[in-house]
Amino acid sequence: MSKQPRKKNSMGQYSELLSRYLFPQKGTLAVLTLLLFASIGLQLINPQIIRFFIDTAQSQSSLQPLVTAAILFIGFSLIQQLVTVIATYFSENVGWKTTNKLRVDLAAHCLSLDMSFHKSHTSGSLIERVDGDVNALANFFSSMIIHLVGNVLLMAGIIILLFRENWLIGLGMAFFVVFAVFMIQWIRKFAVPVWASWRQANAEFYGFIGEHLEGTEDIRANGAVGFVMNRFYTMLRVMLPLRVKAFLGFCAMWNMSILVFALGNAMAFGISAYLWQTQHISMGTVYLIFFYTELLAKPIEKIRTQMEDLQKADASISRIRELFATQSEIKDGPGAIIPEGPLSVEFRDVTFSYDGDQPTLKGVQFSLKPGEVLGLLGRTGSGKSTMARLLLRFYDPQEGVIALGGTDISKAKLADLRKRVALVTQNIEIMQGTIRDNLTFYDETISDQAIIDVLGELGLSSWYGAMPEGLDTNLASGGGSLSAGEAQLLAFARVFLTNPGLVIMDEASSRLDPLTEQRIEKAVSKLLTERSCIMIAHRLATVQRADHIVILDNGAIMESGRREILAADPNSRFSQLLATGLEEVLV
Repeated sequence: MSKQPRKKNSMGQYSELLSRYLFPQKGTLAVLTLLLFASIGLQLINPQIIRFFIDTAQSQSSLQPLVTAAILFIGFSLIQQLVTVIATYFSENVGWKTTNKLRVDLAAHCLSLDMSFHKSHTSGSLIERVDGDVNALANFFSSMIIHLVGNVLLMAGIIILLFRENWLIGLGMAFFVVFAVFMIQWIRKFAVPVWASWRQANAEFYGFIGEHLEGTEDIRANGAVGFVMNRFYTMLRVMLPLRVKAFLGFCAMWNMSILVFALGNAMAFGISAYLWQTQHISMGTVYLIFFYTELLAKPIEKIRTQMEDLQKADASISRIRELFATQSEIKDGPGAIIPEGPLSVEFRDVTFSYDGDQPTLKGVQFSLKPGEVLGLLGRTGSGKSTMARLLLRFYDPQEGVIALGGTDISKAKLADLRKRVALVTQNIEIMQGTIRDNLTFYDETISDQAIIDVLGELGLSSWYGAMPEGLDTNLASGGGSLSAGEAQLLAFARVFLTNPGLVIMDEASSRLDPLTEQRIEKAVSKLLTERSCIMIAHRLATVQRADHIVILDNGAIMESGRREILAADPNSRFSQLLATGLEEVLV
């Protein structure tokens, strides 16, 4: 896993996300822009109507102009509210579409990263990245940019109209706006780093919670609740000061806006009093100035809240870009073809280490012909499961070549490779979804009849018949509604449906009771009829169907050969294990 250096500034980060996720919705953005201009116009017109009303009332003219002004004011106000409701709907719609697309891209990117990335990041921290950070950008995408521009235009319109009334009040309010925006921006730069630290601490906290909730049975059984709670409180003690600092930054911006508005009102009071006393403006214009001053406070206040959203967006965008910049060390191959049918397997002097220091596999070399079964034996930690991970390219070896059907797997597309190789382990992942979804992984090309036929071949007809909604019956996440044997049989059903050329069984029957294991034996025989297979096992009985035997010890091949030849050789390690029956020495 490698990371690209992050060189872009905040504006570059924003423009990159906007061009990729927001700007494609040009039609909706155009409608929002029109609504924005309509709202600005309505807000600027209403104070003019009120001034006309006041000045007309003071001149003691007829009642008709006052009634007309009142009706216009009410009508424009209602239209403005309607425009606001419509604009809110469109902006929220934009926000949902953009954030959902970003979530999809982040999730797909995480799934494309190699296993070293997932080993170093908890599921909780990734959820916080994919969902929490994206949620923090909802306002950024839905309305912030458009409304930020709208508020700037509204302030500009107010200043222009005030200059039109009198240059002195226009100049005073222009100074007020520049000062207010400068102070808000000055406060903001101190709060951004705190928000970034808060979001990082939040991700670590959720990762801790998710990890320990998944292992709650082991934690309780081993009396580790006290230890976990101590870690819990330790993390809270770290988070509290960060939260306090972030909240203080929020309060500083809030108090700054109150102070700025107070100064703005005081300036408007002083200038209006002077102009009215010198008879440069009417009483209606005095009210107009105060109305515009109050109206001027609204876009400044909104800009303040949008700056707070921008604080969160700054931190979230940096973390999102950092995740996007993380690249998998497992690169997709140019597209070499892996042949159809049963696959030959070759390990050519393969050496691999997880940490780059102590090798897990050392110069492993063997070959398996198409359609043959390899029994892979060895103690725990000898490298058996590592070989399975290498065959699926969850990792790449530091030295040597692995070939399937004569094709170097590093030259093939990852998707093509994983269609041709199936892995069945003792840990079965059952997703929250229907039986169909769990067996096909959403592959619509697999027919329902094919699924039912496979279930029948595996002896699951009676189980399937008891399902109230057939293939549409929902299974609980984690397989809580299934026995260990049923979950294992469903895993075998998945392999039947994908029709791979190589099947890897990593202690696939270790959780089965003897009766269920007998039931599956026939199905496994059929499964391996026209496929190659690698059986990773601790128990010798598991590899009785193997053509070849490889015994690993400390990452190197201790013994390799035809099963019947090794069994007949009294000096072979395999023969000694068969003779003594000491299967526990492999554990």
